[in-house]
Amino acid sequence: MATVVERVGVLETKVQHIDEKIDDLKIGVKDMHDCLDNTRDTLTQTLAVMREESTKQHNELAGKVADVEKAKDKLMLYGMIGAAFVAGAGWSGAINFPMIVKFLGI
Repeated sequence: MATVVERVGVLETKVQHIDEKIDDLKIGVKDMHDCLDNTRDTLTQTLAVMREESTKQHNELAGKVADVEKAKDKLMLYGMIGAAFVAGAGWSGAINFPMIVKFLGI
């Protein structure tokens, strides 16, 4: 059977190996932490750029939609005025193309 000195020597060797492995793990954790920090910073910058571009696109699209709505409102107003004129002139029951052409002077 092994003596106490031999057993202590074996235990010291095992503890030394465990310490080396713990040091390796600490280095690995530190590297992973640095990598995650860099990834977070890069993602934050990328999202900021994307947000700016998205805001520009939304503002541009909002302007275009407003222009289309204005055109639609104008056309609807002119159509309603035209319909009111046709109804007021008594043409609603007897609309014919030659009368409209004559009225417009075409």
